[in-house]
Amino acid sequence: MPVTETTQQLPAPVNPAKFQRPRLWPIWLAALIALMLAVILALWNWQQWRTHEATVRVIQDLRQDTAQLEDLYGSRGNEQAQRLQALESKLSDQRELIATQQRQIDHTARELLEAGNRTRTDWLLAEAEYLLRIANQRLLIEKDIRGALSALESADEVLRESDDIGVYPVRQQLAREILSLRSIQGVDRTGLYLQLEAAIASVNDLTDLALVHEQAPGLKIADDPGAPDDNRNRLIHGWNRFVDTLQQVVVVRRLDEPVKPLLSPDQSAWARLNLQLMLEEAEMAVLRGNQPLYERALTKAITTINDWYDATNPAIRGLADSLNELAGHNVDPQLPDISQSLGLLKERLAGRMATGNGDDAERRGNDS
Repeated sequence: MPVTETTQQLPAPVNPAKFQRPRLWPIWLAALIALMLAVILALWNWQQWRTHEATVRVIQDLRQDTAQLEDLYGSRGNEQAQRLQALESKLSDQRELIATQQRQIDHTARELLEAGNRTRTDWLLAEAEYLLRIANQRLLIEKDIRGALSALESADEVLRESDDIGVYPVRQQLAREILSLRSIQGVDRTGLYLQLEAAIASVNDLTDLALVHEQAPGLKIADDPGAPDDNRNRLIHGWNRFVDTLQQVVVVRRLDEPVKPLLSPDQSAWARLNLQLMLEEAEMAVLRGNQPLYERALTKAITTINDWYDATNPAIRGLADSLNELAGHNVDPQLPDISQSLGLLKERLAGRMATGNGDDAERRGNDS
């Protein structure tokens, strides 16, 4: 069979398909974004770990400071208790002294009642002696300048009514003592005591808002639990926390002013109690007329306010101004000696009694 070359019986030629390369740039972009997010998340976790470690160290330091402050306040409380016991013992001694003086006065009054055979002049001199004793008692024990001055003036009026010429030296000394008492500026103990009572009431009304620890940096407001919880807010909240974390990597603190210690609520209660005890000690010093104790108590109270409380708070500023004003008062002025007139009057009474006994003996001799 003959072979013939013809194209009519061959199949149609097929063109090969073109090869298309896949697009890889979206995959690389997603991988790069994922890598950046992983790096950012790792940095954020590392910063959170460092913040947690710093917080733990601060808590440990605060616990140590708390223990030291508890030891300090405990020792101060013991000292205050010892001082109060000493003051109470002294007060009991003064009460015993007052009781002794009262018994002496009662004895003198009984002697006056029993002396029915005395003349009017003797009665007047005995009354003047009683008034002079009262004046010395009020000045030395009670430190009542006005009461002592009133008693001296009353004794001078009584001596003026007597017809005894021998009381002239007594009245002369009385004039000096009255002048010395008038030249002393009296102490308004009632007013000072009431002002200290008002200060104690203001201390009891103080809250933790007046403490220094409320001004310490690093205190932030908690997140609002009622805020809507959507993806946008979460992203914004996360971005804000991330920015805050980056800003806290480098912290600049000024140390131009002395750093004041932080106080817990328990320590703030201790501070108020300690301040109240100081003011009560100042009240006792006012009643006793103890100037060193008064100044020391107010100085400690002012120092405590300046060290542990916020001076910009209006209540603290008013309390500090009041205590500074009270610290300028003198509760124990220099008192003069008013016992010389009493001594002269006793000598005159003894002389009159001796003269009266001699006259009675002479009269009995003449009658015999």
